[in-house]
Amino acid sequence: MQVAGLDRHLQSDLRDVFISAEERENGENIAIEATERTEEERRSEGASPEANPVRKPVKEEMTVEGRREDGLKIEKILERNQGSKQGKVPPLSSLPPTPYAKVSPQFLPLAVTSSNPTVSTAAPSEVRVVQCSDKGVDKVPYGIPYNARYILLMNNHINSIQLDLLNEYVSMEFLVLSNNLLTDGAIEGAFEGVPALKRLYLDRNLLESVPTDLPFSLEELRLDNNQLGVMSQAAWARCPGLLVLSLSNNSLGNGSESLPNAVLSPLYNLRTLNLDYNQLTSVPLGLPLSIKELYLKGNLIEQFRGGAFNGISELVVLDLSANRLTNKGLLRESLLNATHLESLNLEGNRLKQVPRHLPRSLKTLNLEGNLISSIKKAAFSTLKNLEHLGLARNKIFKVAIGAFRTLPILHQLDLCHNTLRQMPRQLPQGLHSVALTHNKIQSVPRDAFCWGNRSLSLSGLVRVQLEHNLIDMGKLDAQAFRCLRGFQVVHFY
Repeated sequence: MQVAGLDRHLQSDLRDVFISAEERENGENIAIEATERTEEERRSEGASPEANPVRKPVKEEMTVEGRREDGLKIEKILERNQGSKQGKVPPLSSLPPTPYAKVSPQFLPLAVTSSNPTVSTAAPSEVRVVQCSDKGVDKVPYGIPYNARYILLMNNHINSIQLDLLNEYVSMEFLVLSNNLLTDGAIEGAFEGVPALKRLYLDRNLLESVPTDLPFSLEELRLDNNQLGVMSQAAWARCPGLLVLSLSNNSLGNGSESLPNAVLSPLYNLRTLNLDYNQLTSVPLGLPLSIKELYLKGNLIEQFRGGAFNGISELVVLDLSANRLTNKGLLRESLLNATHLESLNLEGNRLKQVPRHLPRSLKTLNLEGNLISSIKKAAFSTLKNLEHLGLARNKIFKVAIGAFRTLPILHQLDLCHNTLRQMPRQLPQGLHSVALTHNKIQSVPRDAFCWGNRSLSLSGLVRVQLEHNLIDMGKLDAQAFRCLRGFQVVHFY
């Protein structure tokens, strides 16, 4: 997720969330907004140098359930704002939904937004959220209460962070600096010693390397849409508790190599790694075994060598779509240790055959947009757990009899935009929907849907899409549809 600035309606929504949380906790509404104030202004107002001291964290009164509910509301508001500002971000893959959504660490919800501390009647200890996005500032504003937990500074012109400034924010858990003008030198030393920071968003800046002073407490780091070309183990050794790392839309690999071997090995708790749209030519080696979701879409990957995981991996979701993989580049040992893999996206590569030696644990397999011309009878014989299979937009003209019958729990099959002249025969008995639009199908054999025990009982099929084919309705064999739940299940037009 890339966080954008909040528009007027979303600011109102956010304010409602914060105030409702504060009402539960203190029984009153608080509205405080931080503004940039210089030291000179403070002196002119007669404020003492210690007018804004370090505050101790406030004792929490809200229940865990209340915090989680407000946190989810805030997250949804930020996501809606992203869509309103930049257009909805496309999904990382076109795979059918899987039970595993992208992992994101939970964070405690926050109570109120900020305002001028000189005019607020609220005690500084009550401030939780500071909203300073879209203010046009070029540095972190003065006046942000030191006990703020959630600080939004996206969509500004911030080009430097005052040294040691962030160390004063002992309660800060979430800092958003997305879409600013930060460079490597501008943030050097800025995050060192920040005691409670869990989520740091630095996407859409001008960074060329990963910061080397990341706080030990960090659980989520977003560095998407920068100019990153290098990284080292030293950077990650400082934050071994990192759970989510997003590095999409950078220049990692430089089009000629992959990442250094085991460069991410210090991140032994990492759950989600996003390397979409970089310039990697091979899958990185020595990745943490803890990773459950790995996104490598839109790189230049030609090879998936053995050694990506040196041991049994916990990987569940793997997206390798929009790369340059061939059957030669996908080796027998490539996924040997991915024994928990459930979702594999190979859409938009250069495969000419269904890959062999795929993990038996697969539930979703996307092979759309490749160069596959035929399906052999044993192509899927080992994938007994497969539920969703995408083969659209290939060059398939021939499917061996019973090629899909070995998939006992397959629910969804997509063969659209191929060159089939006949319906595949002996489709799986557990199939719910099959899409065959935009082929050259002229006939439907009797054993396409109804074969074996199904010929004597009703099929589980609820949708058969045959639009945009060459079928002559006058020559259809009615017996081919005898086991379907009515002729309305089949769509010819």
